[in-house]
Amino acid sequence: MYVRVSTDEQKRKGYSLPEQEDRLLKYCKYNNIDIKEIYREDYSAKNFNRPEWKELFSEIKKKSSGEDKNILFIKWDRFSRNIEYVYEMIGKLRKYKTTPMAIDQYIDLAVPENIILQALHLVFPEAENYVHN
Repeated sequence: MYVRVSTDEQKRKGYSLPEQEDRLLKYCKYNNIDIKEIYREDYSAKNFNRPEWKELFSEIKKKSSGEDKNILFIKWDRFSRNIEYVYEMIGKLRKYKTTPMAIDQYIDLAVPENIILQALHLVFPEAENYVHN
């Protein structure tokens, strides 16, 4: 599981680390998902040069067995706010049989048309950054 905030405003609007973690824990319990580790980050998502993300990615590379793995987070903007870097990271994760998944914006990528929906979820955080800067 991966939880991330970068501003005090996010913490006040229901995205505090404990709130995200609680929702993810409940989701995993309800869906019988085993949790291997929880990574907590208080860092901007403009790129993947984040301390906890680097640790998580390092662990993924070390444990690159034949087993499929998932990284769960609440929404795609908790994963990244930069469309260029997010697609690059998704490609890197695929090499290690790891899939990033947003529980509030779940997308079944086995359905080809859902790739368009995923693209929308990925571009909105970057567009939001553009509007607010």
